[in-house]
Amino acid sequence: MHIAPFDNKNKPIVDIDDATVPLNYFNIVKLTKGQAFEYSVPGYETCIVPATGTVDVDIEGFKCAGLGLRREDVWDGEPEGVYVPTAARATMVCTSDEAEVFVAGARYDKVLDAFAVRADELDTVQYGSDDTKTHRKIKHILGTKYHDKVGRLLVSELFTVGEGGWSGFPSHKHDTDRLPLETRHDETYNFRFKPNHGSGVQMLQRKDGEAGDAYHLIDGSTICLDSGYHPCAVLPGYQMYYFTILGGLSQRSLVQFFQPSHADQLETIPGIKDMIAKFK
Repeated sequence: MHIAPFDNKNKPIVDIDDATVPLNYFNIVKLTKGQAFEYSVPGYETCIVPATGTVDVDIEGFKCAGLGLRREDVWDGEPEGVYVPTAARATMVCTSDEAEVFVAGARYDKVLDAFAVRADELDTVQYGSDDTKTHRKIKHILGTKYHDKVGRLLVSELFTVGEGGWSGFPSHKHDTDRLPLETRHDETYNFRFKPNHGSGVQMLQRKDGEAGDAYHLIDGSTICLDSGYHPCAVLPGYQMYYFTILGGLSQRSLVQFFQPSHADQLETIPGIKDMIAKFK
């Protein structure tokens, strides 16, 4: 479930047909100015999102220049992304001094059209409150706005607002296709903290009423979620970010099933129902 930070040398952290999250793909690509990286993922649609730095992207003739606005870290401005159709060959070239680039993917067999998502085209929502320790902002790169242009892939950036608090609460899961109650969506996170020596915890409870597991998160941790209820939290005094990849088994729209023990908390957290509606 937890993959500690390591030098992946631009090779996938979560590859195709992963044993835990077979519907997801995830790579982190690090480049210096002028360096290029080319990839193609058969059977998976992908999205290129610079965490920091700027790249020019070419997807079999579809060109996206100057993708990425951030320099220092993921808090330094808005994200941008470009959608890469299933199995298409994409090339990125670093045009800043350095770039760290996320490549998110979901299993999908149809071929759609490439398109870019610029900073002013994001789908954002802020919900929760300081009083409930659930205040956060979500920046959807491939969210509701692009529902008809993407197959099964949802890509977002989630930020805790303020310092400390919970995310992914009330606890929920999405591991079984049983509409209208729930959909099967594999999920992969990559975490960052500010300051970067901060940390947090990822909880995972397989069944309501039974003890589960917890994973210590540090800057750069990757979490793969195949089943179970999965809230997370950040230490007081720190901010937390996580890059989120969701891949659906049978549809793109995510239907979350909230843990019965905590479902009444849906009525206590301001704006949470607007948040739920954005995962489409």
